[in-house]
Amino acid sequence: MENILEKILSGDKQAVVDFYHTFSPKILSYLKNKLPREEDAQEVLQDIFFEALDSLPLFAGKSSLSTWLFGIAHHKVVDFYRKRKMKSVLLSQLPFLQIFAEEITQPEFQFEKNRVRDTFEATLHKLSYKYQTILHMHYELGMSVQEIAIELHMTFKATESLLFRARKQFKTAYERA
Repeated sequence: MENILEKILSGDKQAVVDFYHTFSPKILSYLKNKLPREEDAQEVLQDIFFEALDSLPLFAGKSSLSTWLFGIAHHKVVDFYRKRKMKSVLLSQLPFLQIFAEEITQPEFQFEKNRVRDTFEATLHKLSYKYQTILHMHYELGMSVQEIAIELHMTFKATESLLFRARKQFKTAYERA
């Protein structure tokens, strides 16, 4: 089996085909027993082999190739049911979401949203420049504390502390507004 892995990693297309033909029948059989429809099993099978080929350079050989593939298959089956569950939950909430969608287009909602935004912005402008900057970097730009520390030439702990104080100051000022 190491030979086929080496060939795949070196770009041999026939080795990829052989790899698929060697392992796909057993994995497909496993999937047919775990999934409700054969079409689902076929689709998940393709996902398994795409992921396996993408992850092949990371295969450490601590287990057999077959065991490794079945591990990927197991995770893909779990993902299949997780996505299915999420879809059913979302569809069950559809009437609520339609009501919510109607509500957010009402003038009262827009007025309240604008009021909250204006209060938020006014509160932010009351803070010191340093606090405004760190909150902007963290929440608007999505920078991590470590990235902010580097950008501001501060230690990680000092940056973490500054962010904590900025949040606390913002909260206090917002509650007063």
